[in-house]
Amino acid sequence: MPTRRLHLVRADEGHRVTTIELFFDLVFVYAITQTTELMAGHLSLLGVGEGLLVLMVLWWCWCSYAWLGTTIHVDHGIARLAMFGAMAVMFLVALAVPQALTNEPGGLDGPLLFVACYGVVRLLHIVAYLGAARHDTELRGVLLRMLRGLLPSLALLAIADVVGGPWQVVLWVAALAVDYLNVYLSGPAGWRLHSPAHFAERFGLIVIIALGESIVAIGIGIGHVPITWLVAGSAICGIALAAGMWWTYFDVVSHVAERKLARAEGLARTKVATDSYTYLHLPLIAGIVLVALGLKKTFLTLSDGVHHSPADALHGVALWALTGGLALYLVALSSLRRRNLGSWNRQRLVLAVVLLALTPLLEHVPAALLPLIVMASVLLLIAFERTALARRVTRAALADSA
Repeated sequence: MPTRRLHLVRADEGHRVTTIELFFDLVFVYAITQTTELMAGHLSLLGVGEGLLVLMVLWWCWCSYAWLGTTIHVDHGIARLAMFGAMAVMFLVALAVPQALTNEPGGLDGPLLFVACYGVVRLLHIVAYLGAARHDTELRGVLLRMLRGLLPSLALLAIADVVGGPWQVVLWVAALAVDYLNVYLSGPAGWRLHSPAHFAERFGLIVIIALGESIVAIGIGIGHVPITWLVAGSAICGIALAAGMWWTYFDVVSHVAERKLARAEGLARTKVATDSYTYLHLPLIAGIVLVALGLKKTFLTLSDGVHHSPADALHGVALWALTGGLALYLVALSSLRRRNLGSWNRQRLVLAVVLLALTPLLEHVPAALLPLIVMASVLLLIAFERTALARRVTRAALADSA
C-alpha cells in the first residue's frame, strides 16, 4: 500500500487542470508581481532588460511543470510531493527576484540565492520527469539532453553573480541562450503530450495570471489617495484595456491554437506545443508585463498630487513600456496566427506599428489620457475584427486550417 500511494499516474486524453496546479500557480502570481516591481524600481532600459531576463527564468520554470502536468497526474503519488517541494523553493525564487542581479547587504547573497533556488526547481522537475519516464527510453533521452543544457546555464548564472558589473547581464543572456537553444535545437522528438486540452488550458491560465498583474498594477499605482473622477475614469479605462487584451487572445487565438494542437498527432503535436505555447507565449506574457509596468507608472503619476499635476505627461521608459508592451502583445498574437493558420493578422501588426510610431507624440499628452488612448485602440481593433468582412476572412482562414 505505501508503494502504491507513491506511484506515478500517466495522464490520459481527458486529463484536465488539477487544483494542485492552480495552487502551484499562486507562486507565479507573486513572482510576476515581483518582476514588475523590479522593473519599476530600476526604471531604465537596463532595468527593464534585467526584468525581462528574470521573466525568462520564471517562464522556463513554469513551462517545465506545465509539460510535466500533461504527462502525469501531478496530484497523485510522489508527484504531489514534488510539486509541493518545487512550490516552496519557487517561492524563495520569487522572494529573491528584486535581488536577482543586485545584492542587498544585511542578508543572504540575493543573486546566489536566486540562482541556487532556480537550479533546485529545475532539477526537481527533471527528477520527477525521469520518474515518469522510467519505462520510456525516448523520453528519458530528451530529459538528459535538457540536463545537458541546464547545467552549463546554471554555471554561467553563478559566475555572473561572482563577476558582477556589466558582464553580469551578458552572462545572464548567454546562460538563458544556452538553455533555451538547447531545448529548441534538441527538437520535439521524445516529448509526450497526452492531453492537448489540459496543456492549452494551462497556458490560458498563465495568460489570465499575467493580465491579473495589469489589474493589480492599477490598484498599486492608485494607492491610498482619494478617488477623484479623473482617477476613477482612468481606472475604468485600464480595466477595459485588460478586458480588450483578454478578448484578443481568448475570442479566437486560444481556440485556434488548441484545435491545431488537438488535431495534430505524435511529433507534429509536440512541435505545435513547443512553437505555439512554450516559445510564442513568452513574448505574449512579456508584453502583458510591460503593459502592467506602464499602467503602474501612469497611475502613480495621476495619484501623486505633490509632484505631478493631471496635465503632466508620462515620459521615457514608462511610456514605451505601455505602448511597446501592447505592440509586443499584438505581434505575438499575430505570430500565433501565422504559426497555426499560415497567415498574419495584418490589422494587429498595423496597430502595433501605429502605437510605436505615435509614442513620441504621446510624450506631450497628459498621462490621464493614456489609458483612454490605448484602451480605445484595442477596442477599435476588436470592433473592426467583428465586422462582417473581418469575420469572413477569419472563417476562410479557419476553413483552410481544418
